[in-house]
Amino acid sequence: MLTLDLKPIFKERAIESPYTFLVKAGISPQSATKILNSKTRIFRLDHIEIICDKLNCTPNDLLSFTPKKDAKLAETHSLNKLKRNKNNFQLQDTLKTMSLEQLTEIANFINKKREE
Repeated sequence: MLTLDLKPIFKERAIESPYTFLVKAGISPQSATKILNSKTRIFRLDHIEIICDKLNCTPNDLLSFTPKKDAKLAETHSLNKLKRNKNNFQLQDTLKTMSLEQLTEIANFINKKREE
């Protein structure tokens, strides 16, 4: 089953008020509430575009796939790319515990990747 799963990306982007973020981005308060409470079964393309633009992500980053218990998908099936890892890696917390030297290494690595 495909679901809209914005919590991980809001967490990694350190967005503490997702509702306010969505409304300021141009999504109506009613739609923002439905999106955040997983009450929407229809996700408008313009909303996907707004969210992806503001979060610098792709639609795949917003979706999560959980196969039904009786469903058998080949391991090479494309939907498997949307399965979320259950690990609760918290980048912000990890960065807070790293030394300045480690943070400098990470910054250098990121800058090299941006240049590629």
